[in-house]
Amino acid sequence: MADDIDLTFDARLRGHCQQNLHAFDRLGIDDQTLRLAAVAVVVVKHPVTGDACFLLTRRTSGLARHSGQYALPGGRLDDGEDIQTAALRELEEELGLTAREENVIGQLDDFATRSGFRITPVVIWLEDSGEMRSDPDEVAAVFYVPVSDLLQPGVPCLRHIPESESPVLSILFNSLQDEVFTPTAAIAFQFSEVALCGRTTRVSHYEQPVFAWR
Repeated sequence: MADDIDLTFDARLRGHCQQNLHAFDRLGIDDQTLRLAAVAVVVVKHPVTGDACFLLTRRTSGLARHSGQYALPGGRLDDGEDIQTAALRELEEELGLTAREENVIGQLDDFATRSGFRITPVVIWLEDSGEMRSDPDEVAAVFYVPVSDLLQPGVPCLRHIPESESPVLSILFNSLQDEVFTPTAAIAFQFSEVALCGRTTRVSHYEQPVFAWR
């Protein structure tokens, strides 16, 4: 099925992803001990090739949590805020990009992190990404990652570690020439499986590398 997908950023691909996401029976996590957070899987047009990409950031080295790691735009919910509003707000705060309710095309499964958060991924289709103005206090770099990277052989990579019975999921992205780990990699992989390929693939059971546990 993946070989038949035209990954040009256009209305046809948006309709394809949105239909698959609407048909997906997402799983939430009901654990009151977890702090609520939202991340944005932002699908945009590559500025050169015109292919569909998603935005990935590298966090600054000065952050208290997960410094220097790859991440999707996102963060904790403010008091009284819902998941969708938080994802849109974080996208604007981190990258200076404005998206609205009509840009949201679905959500993926919740993911509980070792650091005590329940992450809910919100998929956003952004026709006009506008001028990106990343927050230098949080974002060291921003990458346009072609969604085709998610459909390459060897994706995902699973490794067993002595600290856990569950395997660590990672993805070696061709465009980055670098490896990204769960939870970011797991969320990106589920986006590919659900939105692009129309499969019901779960990822919340995958482990994070030990360096991301805090």
